[in-house]
Amino acid sequence: MALLDADRELARDGLYAATSPRVDSFDALLGDAGTCDVAVVGGGLAGLSAAIELRQRGFDVALLEAARIGSGASGRNGGQALRGLACDPTTIEAQLGLDEARRIDAMTSEAVVLIRQRCAEFSIDCEWRGGALSVATSERKARQLRSDSDHLAQCYGRPTRWIERAALPQWIASRRYVAATHDPEAGHLNPLKYCRGLARAAAGLGVRLHERSVVTHCEETGAALLQLRTESGAVLRAGQVLLAGNVHLPLLAPALAAQIGSRVMPVGTYVVATEPMPAAEAQALIPCGAAVCDNNVVLDYFRVTADHRMLFGGGVSYSARTPTGLTASMGRRMLAVFPQLARRSIEHTWGGFVDISMNRAPDFGRLAGRPGRVYYLQGFSGHGVALTGLAGRLVAEAMAGDASRFDTFARLRHRPFPGGPAWRTPALVLGMAYYRLKDLF
Repeated sequence: MALLDADRELARDGLYAATSPRVDSFDALLGDAGTCDVAVVGGGLAGLSAAIELRQRGFDVALLEAARIGSGASGRNGGQALRGLACDPTTIEAQLGLDEARRIDAMTSEAVVLIRQRCAEFSIDCEWRGGALSVATSERKARQLRSDSDHLAQCYGRPTRWIERAALPQWIASRRYVAATHDPEAGHLNPLKYCRGLARAAAGLGVRLHERSVVTHCEETGAALLQLRTESGAVLRAGQVLLAGNVHLPLLAPALAAQIGSRVMPVGTYVVATEPMPAAEAQALIPCGAAVCDNNVVLDYFRVTADHRMLFGGGVSYSARTPTGLTASMGRRMLAVFPQLARRSIEHTWGGFVDISMNRAPDFGRLAGRPGRVYYLQGFSGHGVALTGLAGRLVAEAMAGDASRFDTFARLRHRPFPGGPAWRTPALVLGMAYYRLKDLF
């Protein structure tokens, strides 16, 4: 099954799509669509953010989405908007030094603020709620969590609240955890509502949005323009191009597949949502109202939604097929955390693909041979709800002539997954099995 088809299959029973009916739709690109200053490929959070930022700087922008706005990871993730990156801060420190690592960390805080700013500026009701808990499932994991928290406070000036086991019931009604940290600046939202809100904002600013427009070629024209061609034969010419298709980038741009496609890998992750509960029952599960994520390698992440459901995510898959018995297996993971949900049915089960890099750091840059003309954003590694918005801002700054912040990320070095196309999946499966055992024991 092709990755795009697999993504659509995993999206079928998603809570967000079922409870947030589409209001806007956008025509496919047809025929010769003329020219624009910037063509954005990908209608997720990164592409929409870039389109808004570029249009606000006066660029003529066209955005092409292969399926529907928000149909990829941007519109059906766990909804947790967190500060920091998916990788440990020391990964960035080792490559760029502490000063640049601090600069990147400050930008990730800006990314969370940016969500709230855009919701206010464009009147987007995305069910935002503040607060994020990081929880530990063992004493060893608690020591790691405390060490990470102390490092963020001492080296980055980003303190979080430490919560001992005895105080945890005030924050979360689960005996599974032994300690936690709380970040009041992070939060959670309905990602599909946010994504569609950004699309309405972009259209209102004058961005040309096109759905069902699968880009198959991006090539030089011999002039100062690049030519994009879609699956249906439509043509659009642009001075600069942003490839913001996440795990689908190598499918959309063969040159990208050859250059950097091996540096990210699509990994399936899955989410369930219970039936709605009485408000008091739902609130009792997580009294602080925060989003929650543990610090295991193969982690669980969950939150209570605005309509009083438990939304619970976790588990991974390295193929393009939905695992068998998914609802039952996800239900068991959920009940291990909240056995009190045993009498609540699961109404929705869905999933999607995240693009992970080897070191879990984001991979931003420009295509070789086309300096300053074709940019790409990938490798958000499951940490993209906030980071994608920042990425869109940074690439817009670069296209407008100030690449200083974009190039801070672009200087990060990335290695391909070992084993090549044939063996990288089994190699990663073995590696993750090792980390699962470490998490358990």
